[in-house]
Amino acid sequence: MKKMTFRNLALILVISFIIIFSAGCVSEDQSADGNESDVSDSGYRTVVDSRGVKVEIPEDIERVVTVSDGLVEGVMYSLGVEDTIVGLGSTCIAIEKTYSYPVDDGTCVNGSGGSSIQLVLDPDINEVPLVMEYGVAMNYETLSSLDPDVVIIRLGSCSIQEKDSETAQKTIETIESLGIPLVVLYSPNCYSDQSLSHISDEIEIIGDVFGKKEQAAEIAEYLESQVGLVEERTSDIAENEKPSVLMFGLSATHRAQGGAGVVQGLGTTESYMIEDVVNAKNAYRSEGTWQIVNTEQVLALDPDVIVLCTAWGYHPMDELYNATYYSALSELTAVKNERVMSLPFMPCNCDKRLEYPIEVMVIAKAAYPELFEDIELEEWLIEFYMNVYGVDQATAEELLYAQWMEWCIEE
Repeated sequence: MKKMTFRNLALILVISFIIIFSAGCVSEDQSADGNESDVSDSGYRTVVDSRGVKVEIPEDIERVVTVSDGLVEGVMYSLGVEDTIVGLGSTCIAIEKTYSYPVDDGTCVNGSGGSSIQLVLDPDINEVPLVMEYGVAMNYETLSSLDPDVVIIRLGSCSIQEKDSETAQKTIETIESLGIPLVVLYSPNCYSDQSLSHISDEIEIIGDVFGKKEQAAEIAEYLESQVGLVEERTSDIAENEKPSVLMFGLSATHRAQGGAGVVQGLGTTESYMIEDVVNAKNAYRSEGTWQIVNTEQVLALDPDVIVLCTAWGYHPMDELYNATYYSALSELTAVKNERVMSLPFMPCNCDKRLEYPIEVMVIAKAAYPELFEDIELEEWLIEFYMNVYGVDQATAEELLYAQWMEWCIEE
């Protein structure tokens, strides 16, 4: 064997340094294209959640537990991974509803067939066990028995509404102590600006979890494009031409307590939709969500437009027009001018889901009917469902009826 010279040794060291440096340009958590969710040799990928925490999750995910009112589950359906859900954290994922209200002739108007989006898309989801629900702490024994590969929690949903609450912190700490990978999402309610763009961030994190970043980004981009359509048309509205819009929930629960219903004030996502997206005025100028108001307060507000939201049940426009218990509101400007519209049925409406552009479009058509006269809501809705969920027209029509949006067909 020849004796290694100093020159040869130096050459070997230089080559070794180049190889090591080149390999180091791509970390364990990143591929050459910069995607942090790429898989390492260990069979795990790294996902950064809304907290900024790096979470190691398995490459192959077969069992998922979600705590969400529909956003996570809806995105998972759109990504084609809904069959991995083995546990839920909300009773509203698989809910069916009816409504009823009395009219002057002594009879009642009844409606049926309302349901969650997820129940239409995946009828078997009502057989999935619950690990948590509104007002009830997580059952960690049930969670452990489901042996999930990952848990996805959306803070701001009805089961855990506040990200800094004791419930949120205890839930996160306990799941992590069990050694279960936990991805935490922040809904718009977790931020001070309430921007709808936060939903796009959530969608892309979910896509990251399942290795479907590009598909998730396409969903988020489509949703933003529908909101952008409204923003573009209303951006030049002068201040003195903006109608006042009241987001009103005809809550039977709060009528029983002496209120006329509930409203959404400044600082809420609903107010952001009204003022920052649709470029109208929120008629209720105080801060806060689900604020109880009595008949006198509603009459004093006298909004130009009323939009009825899901509030402890669905509420059709005719309920405000014709229900006996709302006869005192018949002199409202919006009622007399028939400028009342209903949002789609969204059970557990604590924060926005994939259907948020529908809310924006309904508010926009209610506030500025002449600007959106060319948009036939029925056709727009069918196209929306087909694009977001990848369903055929028959299923899209089923979703329209499940959300009690058939009033736009009659219109």
